[in-house]
Amino acid sequence: MSDSKSDDAYKQFSPEFFDLIVVDECHRGSAKEESKWREILDYFKTATHLGMTATPKETTETSNIHYFGEPVYTYSLRQGIDDGFLAPYKVIKVTLDIDAEGWRPTKGFLDKNGNPVEDRIYNRTDFDKNIVVDERRELVARKITEFLKGNDRFAKTIVFCIDIEHAEGMRTALANANADLVAKNNKYVMQITGDNEEGKRELDSFINPSERYPVIATTSKLMTTGVDAQTCKLIVLDSNIGSPTEFKQIIGRGTRINEEYGKTYFTIMDFRNVTNLFADPNFDGDPVMIKDVTEDDDISGTDDETTDEPIIDVVEGGTVDFPTPEYPIIEGGGFIVEEPDPREKIRVNGVAVRIVNERVQYLGVDGRIITESLKDYTKKNVIEKYATLESFLSSWKNADKKKAIVEALEQQGIFFEALKEEIGKDFDPFDLICHVAYEAKPLTRKERANNVKKRNYFTKYGEKAQSVIQSLLDKYADDDLLTIESLDVLKLDPLNKLGSPLEIINAFGGKENYIQALKELENELYKVA
Repeated sequence: MSDSKSDDAYKQFSPEFFDLIVVDECHRGSAKEESKWREILDYFKTATHLGMTATPKETTETSNIHYFGEPVYTYSLRQGIDDGFLAPYKVIKVTLDIDAEGWRPTKGFLDKNGNPVEDRIYNRTDFDKNIVVDERRELVARKITEFLKGNDRFAKTIVFCIDIEHAEGMRTALANANADLVAKNNKYVMQITGDNEEGKRELDSFINPSERYPVIATTSKLMTTGVDAQTCKLIVLDSNIGSPTEFKQIIGRGTRINEEYGKTYFTIMDFRNVTNLFADPNFDGDPVMIKDVTEDDDISGTDDETTDEPIIDVVEGGTVDFPTPEYPIIEGGGFIVEEPDPREKIRVNGVAVRIVNERVQYLGVDGRIITESLKDYTKKNVIEKYATLESFLSSWKNADKKKAIVEALEQQGIFFEALKEEIGKDFDPFDLICHVAYEAKPLTRKERANNVKKRNYFTKYGEKAQSVIQSLLDKYADDDLLTIESLDVLKLDPLNKLGSPLEIINAFGGKENYIQALKELENELYKVA
């Protein structure tokens, strides 16, 4: 047999050799008349050709139906979720003011190199493609980090970026926002792109459920398809994705279920309004053929794959002998090629960037996407569990650990960190729930701590125990209840200045008495006037 890498290697087989040819990911080359795939399939035309894809393609130039015929069998995303094979999802849409309103530099505004910035309005499609705004990247990284802190900081996360440079920049921003965990293991955040050898080596570890690191992967195109990330719980969209096909592929990175590792749902955090594609009536329905082709039609020269898919056969400088370490083979026989954008981007800082809106979307029972404000969504979910304020207060008071209630609500889809961003960072989960769900006036942690100090109820304790309670109140005001509930708080400032954990506990007459004193402190903190 001749060289297997030859373009005509398939001709070593007779045209009648195969009875059945299965084409996986058939929305790729096999659907295009001028592709090498089509040439091969035409050669084996006596065989039955079966095409399979999760993202059927019907454009004016490319049609799965034109080649393969009407679908023999279809199975929608909604069916997969309803049947328990695919993970359900929720969407957090975050709108930044400069994205929604645009940003125009003031007269004489200079970039980071000291050059004047062109006077025009820059909008969502410009950011990170033509112009880099440091504060925007920092805010996106902070929001991602806040979400993970409020849920699970070790939840596998993929951040989809504009290009390789953007992925590299977001890796830096996320590393800075998570400096504590990066200090423990620098693989906590990794750039996984086609040009990054270290990141590509860690791709298998990222998708392996038993491997803890990497946790956050920033990418451009490399992880769009062919990545079986079973435990991925957060998909972040910070790229201008206009292709429904690419969007479906990206969403597919989160739909895997792995109950053994606690992956039963996932969240999409959308900074670019990409999830509007969910509203496309064709998104989850049967494919509709829109390509009308006659034998006189000439569609040569069209190549929408280069804009819709990160799959090419030739790169600048000549052909590439696939697969190679730089251009790895992926699921379905395609090849990922990511090249750095040669254009120099404008880089600026000193731009005020803020969040103007946060909304939550989820899949309704009828298959439609439901959009609600963060407050409305929270209220509905809380009231489903606690119909009245009295029932919530009773459960809160009787819980051995308030953390259990908070975690149960988070599992139900309550985003406490997002609520803090919208309502105020100085409120703890108790006040956020009471305010949003039951319209009660919230008190800050500092106000609650000061109210307890004014009542001076703890004079019944010895001098050292009183100092401990005062320090616990200070710690609560600075952090929150979940911090002081843990015995580990005794190792933290300012408690560690009062002695060792054992000495502090002994000031109350033992561990049991300390825990009882802590429960009494909690009751005082949340006492209803």
